[in-house]
Formats: sequence, C-alpha cells, structure tokens
Amino acid sequence: MSSGEKNDLIFKALAAPVRREILDELKDRPLTTGDLCARFPRLDRCTVMQHLKVLEAAELVLVKREGRERWNHLNPLPIKAIHDRWIGAYAARAVDMLDRMKRDLED
Repeated sequence: MSSGEKNDLIFKALAAPVRREILDELKDRPLTTGDLCARFPRLDRCTVMQHLKVLEAAELVLVKREGRERWNHLNPLPIKAIHDRWIGAYAARAVDMLDRMKRDLED
C-alpha cells in the first residue's frame, strides 16, 4: 500500500466525529471493546465494532486479544506522520510569515 493510500485511510478514519471520540477515549489507556461500548451508549455494539474496524484498518488502533477480551490500544504514530507531513510544514511557514510581518511592522 502506498503512503498516499495509507494517508487516505487515516483521513477517512479521522473524518467521523465518533471515531475521533473513540480515539480520545483510548488516549490515556487501552480499553476493551466492552468498555468502549459502555462509553458510547447511543451506539450498539455492532456499530462500535464497525468504527473500530475502520480505525484498525488505518492503524490508528492496535488490537490485542487476551482470552475473550479484545483490548484496543491507540497507535499515535499515524497521527504523528500526518502532523509531520501536513501540519508541521504548514505551521512552520505560517510562523515564518507572522515573524516577517512582525518585523515589517516594527521597522
């Protein structure tokens, strides 16, 4: 899979607000699928599983099975890659522009 295709999967996964909420829940600690279902009572278990499948395909969630439990772990590396590729470069340019504007106003 090309890096462009991987990025598409990541952006697709992050496009849905509920998937971003799931990632927020996993930010501090891994949770079982049952724990996630309990945190999203408005969704049935099948819907939570569908969202986890999209997050897993984008490698934003890593799954570890322990007995009958499925533990979902946040994988921050794809988000860092998006940051490094898109946000970091654009933010650096914006900071440079603001710095030039500040210097021009001070002159």
